[in-house]
Amino acid sequence: MKISVSFTFLLLVSAVPTSDSVDSAPDIYAELREITASLAQLKADMTLQTQGQAGLKAEVDTLKQQLKVRQVAFSAALLSEGQSVTIGPYPTDTPLIFKNVRTNIGNAYNPTTGIFTAPVRGAYHFEWWLAVNVDIARAAGAVLFKNSEKIFMSWGQHGVSNGATLLLEVGDNVFMRLVGNTVVIDNNDHGTTFSGFMLFPM
Repeated sequence: MKISVSFTFLLLVSAVPTSDSVDSAPDIYAELREITASLAQLKADMTLQTQGQAGLKAEVDTLKQQLKVRQVAFSAALLSEGQSVTIGPYPTDTPLIFKNVRTNIGNAYNPTTGIFTAPVRGAYHFEWWLAVNVDIARAAGAVLFKNSEKIFMSWGQHGVSNGATLLLEVGDNVFMRLVGNTVVIDNNDHGTTFSGFMLFPM
């Protein structure tokens, strides 16, 4: 009887886990916490990546828009149709509207008003050429305006020309006016022209 009780006691003692075996058993809750933390970090990384892609797309769109804005150039002749036209003389300065548009990249020049409007702040260059009729005893003369400011004038008995480089702000207007008591002509040869383009943004 004593032998069987002792044997049963030994079995019970051996069945009880020791502290070492408990410590070495896997902690399922700790592993779950680690997995949860890893998933949270992965989600955060994916969010940052998505935000980075959105920011990169916005930068690309901005660069495309800037490149598009930089593409500004126009060239137009005075005569839109017909064989010949003579403008002037008028007692005061009169707007010159160059209606025959050959180039208008960026659509900054308005052939209805004859006004160029700067789409972006930058340096712009303008040139104009005036044809005259030598049989008419009058000179040709024109003034380049920036808003209400007179910039440069060209005047002469024969064909005249001039040019200017201007720093323009967004919305600044540039246009030509015929000087009072002068005349200008144009025909199918298109000798009277107004042109401009942006050198670079600033």
